[in-house]
Amino acid sequence: MISKMNKLTMLVYHKEYEDFLVKLRDAGVVHITEKNSGALDTPELQSLFAQRSRCEKLIKKLETFATENETVADSSKNAELMMEKCEELLKNQEQLQQDKLNVEKDVATMSIWGNFDKAIFSKLADAGYELRFYQVSENGFSPEWYELYNAIIINKAAAKCYFVTVTPKGEDFEIEAERARLAKRSLSELKVEASNIAVNIIAVADQLKSCAEEYLPILRAYLRELQGKIEFSKVVLDGEKVSGDKLILLEGWVPEENLTQVVEVINASGAFYDTRAAKRGEDAPVKLKNNAFTRMYEVLTRMYGMPGGKDFDPTPIVAPFFSLFFAFCMGDAGYGLILILLGFILKKKLGKDMAGMMNLVITLGIFTTFIGAILGTFFGISLINSDIPQKLKDFIIAGNVEILGSTYDKQMILALAIGVIHISLAMTVKAINSTFFYGFKESLSTWGWWLVVVGSVVVGTLTFLSLIPAEISKWMFIGVGSIGAIAIYLLNNLRRNVFINIGAGLWDTYNMASGLLGDILSYIRLFALGLAGGMLGQTFNSLAMMVVDGTEGIWSVFGWIGFGLIILFGHTLNIAMSCLSAFVHPLRLTFVEYFKNAGYEGKGEEYKPFKNNK
Repeated sequence: MISKMNKLTMLVYHKEYEDFLVKLRDAGVVHITEKNSGALDTPELQSLFAQRSRCEKLIKKLETFATENETVADSSKNAELMMEKCEELLKNQEQLQQDKLNVEKDVATMSIWGNFDKAIFSKLADAGYELRFYQVSENGFSPEWYELYNAIIINKAAAKCYFVTVTPKGEDFEIEAERARLAKRSLSELKVEASNIAVNIIAVADQLKSCAEEYLPILRAYLRELQGKIEFSKVVLDGEKVSGDKLILLEGWVPEENLTQVVEVINASGAFYDTRAAKRGEDAPVKLKNNAFTRMYEVLTRMYGMPGGKDFDPTPIVAPFFSLFFAFCMGDAGYGLILILLGFILKKKLGKDMAGMMNLVITLGIFTTFIGAILGTFFGISLINSDIPQKLKDFIIAGNVEILGSTYDKQMILALAIGVIHISLAMTVKAINSTFFYGFKESLSTWGWWLVVVGSVVVGTLTFLSLIPAEISKWMFIGVGSIGAIAIYLLNNLRRNVFINIGAGLWDTYNMASGLLGDILSYIRLFALGLAGGMLGQTFNSLAMMVVDGTEGIWSVFGWIGFGLIILFGHTLNIAMSCLSAFVHPLRLTFVEYFKNAGYEGKGEEYKPFKNNK
């Protein structure tokens, strides 16, 4: 559901404006209407934006050094000095890492030539000789260089020959080899430096870890403070000066349940105000108001987009169907129990911030356990072929069913039936929504398609179940089709020419016929993913048993160890892959098939009250 909103218009004396905003922020329930977005280019705001960005980046880097045991934020410490210290440490770390790469490169270069004292260059020069270093391919080295240039081969590696020449000082000669570039220091000196850099890197990392544990709570509080200042400044700029700049006009929205609280604040400040209920179809900010079960699924609605001015809240319908789809894709009761256990464990470890998400995991686990039992799979074991009581087997949906002379898998038919119900519900929501916002006359075409599709599904189902005779169902199909055709082809727009209406109706028919069939067939993925997960789990079970059956005597101990490892690794991998597909594909069925047929746009603005960021 969507909370009812009230439009709030306020007039405040300019000298009392900021004090009034402080009181309004303390109330924390008014969503301020942004009217002056171009004013965000002020130097003060740009400075706050830059400081916020700097703080966010620093926190993100420090979090890589943080442990779970953080200290309580000490507001008496200067966050700016902490940021400067941490930035200096990070800069030192970055420089040390670069120095490490440079030294490692020089070490790799000098390792080819070995460790030698570069003082030898000076001694040779004093004796009238010059030492030069070359590299060439092994085939490119000429033996005559031994005599001509006193060449000495130092090393051979990677199909290359590394050698030096000892020639009289100042002698000019050309040799078909590449002159090698040496590091300025010897190999032993480079290794000592590399060791010192490694020690310094560890020391800086320890300092950063210590800073992360002490500073992160403070920097996070400082970030919230910066965000509060930004929001406050933006609200200040959103005020419109009127009456010779003496008064400031401010507009916002407040939920109906909080209206009395806001009015008391405004009356206490002496400002003038006016309120009115939001009009139908008006683009007011959206605050979702659902029960505990549905509230867990609001995150899915936010992922797509909040309801607009002419949308219903889709969450109450998304919640049960997404859970059903997820459970169908997982398709294993044992995996459902694992999700329930995992949810409870993580709920205790991750704290209050993630409690809502873990409640969702637990709920999806419960659905998976129940649906997995109905589909007859428990950790890859087929329950229909196991030794459970027959009364329990009667609840399992497995095997084939004959329809119109052909044989189909029961679970595949169930997946398609769920798809038909889901799309029929979407079309029902669209028809009701269109009537509510545009009126019945403007929604005749929508109701026509609803009658043709949903009416045909209902009549066909009643006929298949032999609840109505075939002769009566024939006339019911004719009646449904005829009434629906009149609405679709003749009454789709009462202000338009009838021939244009017919043409538009034909175009809608083409789109509906091509799109509806594809939408329904999309639900086969529920069956396919559940089947794939079950078969993969069964395969891991078979592999594990093969290891046990292949060992005898004392070796059977190792067989059972292998059995445990395969079961643990195999089913962990299968659960991870099944969870991924069981999240993505139901999300796709919701966002594409359901929202498209329900006419949901999701272009609304989320309710974000002006409040303290504590």
